[in-house]
Amino acid sequence: MKYAQGKQGRVYLLKFENNDDFLEQIKVFIKKEKVKCAFFVFLGAVVKAKMAAGPKKPVNPPVPNMLQVKDGWEVFGTGSVFLNKKKEPQVHIHGNFGKGEKSKMGCVRSDAKIFNVIEAMVTEITGVNAIKDIDPATGLNMMQLVSKNKQ
Repeated sequence: MKYAQGKQGRVYLLKFENNDDFLEQIKVFIKKEKVKCAFFVFLGAVVKAKMAAGPKKPVNPPVPNMLQVKDGWEVFGTGSVFLNKKKEPQVHIHGNFGKGEKSKMGCVRSDAKIFNVIEAMVTEITGVNAIKDIDPATGLNMMQLVSKNKQ
């Protein structure tokens, strides 16, 4: 295990509106506010979303099981934001989706179009030097601690 101690920075409340693309709008916000490291929670609904729901087999690099929700689903989840080496935001979102008695969980990958609203709280973390880039061992886009205070 590796870790770095940071401090809570700015805290934002965000309201995403009907037909917004959740992933794209999070990235717009991150760039505008120059957020380098943050975690967030959210709740609301989506018209549709594409997600990865676990690997087909537990091997590296993993091949994801791709699922899609459409026609309106409730959603809540959490996510992280880090910059890559090129200073571009890397957003990682996991959500639970529900409709009637159906439930799906996965890593939101694309086409996350909002139905009416998603509310989110973004908490910035300062005092750490972390990036998100491709891990050579797994082929996954993973957080990497690069600060002096890592263990």
